[in-house]
Amino acid sequence: MGIAAARQSTDQIYRALRGDVLNAVLRPGEAISEARMALQFGVSRTPVRESFKRLVEDGFLVVVPQVGTFVAPIDLAAVYDSQFVRETLECRTVALAAKNIDEAGRSALSTLIAQQEQALADGDRVAFFRGDEEFHAELARLSGHPSVWGLIESVKAQLDRVRCLSLDTGGWSEMILGEHREIAEAVSAGDETRAERTMRAHLRTVFDAIETIARDHVDAFAASGGLSKPT
Repeated sequence: MGIAAARQSTDQIYRALRGDVLNAVLRPGEAISEARMALQFGVSRTPVRESFKRLVEDGFLVVVPQVGTFVAPIDLAAVYDSQFVRETLECRTVALAAKNIDEAGRSALSTLIAQQEQALADGDRVAFFRGDEEFHAELARLSGHPSVWGLIESVKAQLDRVRCLSLDTGGWSEMILGEHREIAEAVSAGDETRAERTMRAHLRTVFDAIETIARDHVDAFAASGGLSKPT
């Protein structure tokens, strides 16, 4: 395999595994081995090893000497920091989106809400979460500062893991979708004050429920333990 092909393979494996951690397909504390992943992806262990190194650096995997590699628990300190960054930036961008909204923007928001409604009806959690991301990214674009979403994405990984766990709770996805509808309505009406207020309430929904989520998923958070030996 050439260097370029090897790098592409490593990047693809890294993105796939990172997505599985963020979406809770790979759960906190779950054992993960190079051999098993190499077999799953149909590659040698070298690109898997490189992907694991990157995921360890990201804080998504943890290596326990003489035991194995595991999906890292969720870092609550990082969750709190990312919540602060996200609320500070998104409450401002959503107000600007309401100020700048035009008919094309209203149509885009309506389409995104419809897509999330379909994902919810289909029971497709991955598509629902993806729709959530696209909705917030569109609001950043409508604000006139699309790159702000990239900045938010760079700091919110641990918060995303909590958000995905929250989708396990009955009725949670419906609540999130309802809040998205309220935000879209406020932005589409050009109501900056209401848009900011509804966004702040929306972003605090998961944040305020962390204690409940931590109780329901006690092994998912740092200092909770719950690692099992790889098979």
